[in-house]
Amino acid sequence: MSDGTATTDLGATLEKHRVELTGYCYRMLGSSFEAEDAVQDTLVRAWRSYGTFEGRSSVRSWLYRIATNVCLDMLSAGNKRARPMDLTESTPLARAALSPRPDHTWLEPVPDARVLPATDDPEQAAIAKESVRLAFMAALQQLPPRQRAVLILREVLAWRASEVAELLGTSVASVNSALQRARATLAERRRQGADAAVADPLDEEQRKLLERYVAAFEGYDMSALTALLHEDAVMTMPPFDLWLTGVRDITGFMTTLGASCAGSRLLPVQVNGLPGFAQYKPDPDAGGFAPWAVQVLETSHGRITGFHCFLDTKRWFPLFGLPLHLEAEPDQVEQGG
Repeated sequence: MSDGTATTDLGATLEKHRVELTGYCYRMLGSSFEAEDAVQDTLVRAWRSYGTFEGRSSVRSWLYRIATNVCLDMLSAGNKRARPMDLTESTPLARAALSPRPDHTWLEPVPDARVLPATDDPEQAAIAKESVRLAFMAALQQLPPRQRAVLILREVLAWRASEVAELLGTSVASVNSALQRARATLAERRRQGADAAVADPLDEEQRKLLERYVAAFEGYDMSALTALLHEDAVMTMPPFDLWLTGVRDITGFMTTLGASCAGSRLLPVQVNGLPGFAQYKPDPDAGGFAPWAVQVLETSHGRITGFHCFLDTKRWFPLFGLPLHLEAEPDQVEQGG
C-alpha cells in the first residue's frame, strides 16, 4: 500500500467518527462552535500521533480519550455556559431592556444532523436525543466536567465502567461514584421541575401543536398564541440576558418591542432533539424576508413551555444550512404592490 493510500485510509477512518465526536464534545461544552473546534483538534492530534497508537483499544476508544482530554482542558478555565434564566431574575415587561452578553456566556443550539449519528436502534436514538436536550437545557452544565464525562460515556455511549476508568485514568469505584452523583443531580432537577418533559416531535399531538404555533406566529395572532403557551412559559433571546415569563409578558413583548416580527415566516429546523424554526422577518429594503432568529421550542403536555430565540443570524443560519434571504411568494408581492 502506498503512503498516499495509507494517508487517505487514515483520514477516512478518523472522519467517520466526526458526527458522534461532535455530539460528545457538544454535550461536554454546551457550544456548537467549541464542539467543532474540539473535534478538529482531536482529529489533528490523532493524525499526528497515529504512529504511536499501539492498538490496545479500538480507534474509536482512542479518539474518545483524546476528545475527553481536549474538552477537559477547554473546561479547566472554569467557564460554564448558561441560559438567561441561570444568570438573572425574570424581568417584567415594563422594565424590559435588551442588554447583550458575550457569545461565550450562552449555551448554544446545535443542528441534530451535526451531533446525532444515524442509527436503526430506536432506544439508542432516544437516549442520544434526550442527552442533547439536557445539554441545551443546562442540566449537563450543572455537573462538574469529569462527572459530565462519566455520565455521557456510561449512559449515552453505553461504555463499561472499566472502559471509562481506563479512559479517565481512575478506578472503577470512582467512576461508579461519579455516575451515582451525576444521576442524583439530574434526578433532583427533574423533581424540582427544572427540566420539563419533552414530547417527541413525531408524535401526532406534537405535530398539531407545531402547526398551530406556526399559524399563530405567522399570523401574529396573540389570542391563538396565548392558547398554546403554558401559563409559566419562558421566552429568552440570547445574546441578550433579558428573559420573560408568563403569557402576558411574552405576548406583550411581541406586540411592543417585538412588533417588527409581525408578518414573519417560519421554516422548520431540527435542533437539539427539539422542534425549532428559522424565523425570517419582512425585509422592507430588499423585499422578501431577512433572517432574524433560530427558535427552539420546549413543550410539555400539549403546551409550549420554553420559547428560545437565538438572534445572531450570521452565526446560526450558516450553521443550520439556512438561506440568508427568502423571496416573497407571488401573492405577497401582488398584495404589497
